[in-house]
Amino acid sequence: MAIKASSVVTEPRGTRWIVAAGLIAASQFCAGLCRAQLLDPALPDPTMQPSTPPPISAHYLQYGVALTGETVASAGQVCPRTTNLPCILGDGGGLTVRVGYRGRGAWYLGGAYELSRQDSANLLRLAILQQLRAELRLYLTRVTRLAPYVGAAAGGAIYGNEWALDTWGAATAVGAGTEFQVTPSIVLNLGVLYRQLLLRRWTDGAGQPRATGPLGFGLAHMVALEFGFEIRDPLSRW
Repeated sequence: MAIKASSVVTEPRGTRWIVAAGLIAASQFCAGLCRAQLLDPALPDPTMQPSTPPPISAHYLQYGVALTGETVASAGQVCPRTTNLPCILGDGGGLTVRVGYRGRGAWYLGGAYELSRQDSANLLRLAILQQLRAELRLYLTRVTRLAPYVGAAAGGAIYGNEWALDTWGAATAVGAGTEFQVTPSIVLNLGVLYRQLLLRRWTDGAGQPRATGPLGFGLAHMVALEFGFEIRDPLSRW
């Protein structure tokens, strides 16, 4: 009976030793796999922070054309409400030509010439508004093909019949838009701008004074929509 009891006690102890040896072998095997994954150069190192796209290292000459639509939000003192005559400055559309410098950072600085035909309610045979502006853009992102931006512009304007200078003044604008990079050198541009025209007082062909505001100027407010096609030419490093 003593011999049988000792064998019963010995068998559980042997089983525990076998289980412990198996656990040690399994832990060593898992440690080897984890060490191999860390040493494999094809796998990312979990201890390192994710990398960010590199900044733009090139700068460009960016130029192009845009179709422009102008809507008069308020003609202001250009068309005084005290008269029953139609407004000499109405909605219109035309073409904008621009050229500028696109830096390595988030800025664009350039110039634009806009030519648009306006609705003058038949008071002018061919009402032409011309604007020459300096433009500034700030791009909100530079790591995707779709790049939204905010912008501002300031310059001068002339308005008259058949390219004549009936009046002149200042033109300013603020707005926002987005660029889509079709190819490395071709960009499509869509923008919405709020513009202000400060025109000098003049008398139209019907003898009606226009722009009868303070200091001999009148302020008009316009909203413009632009759809442009632009080209980027890389500049040499300096």
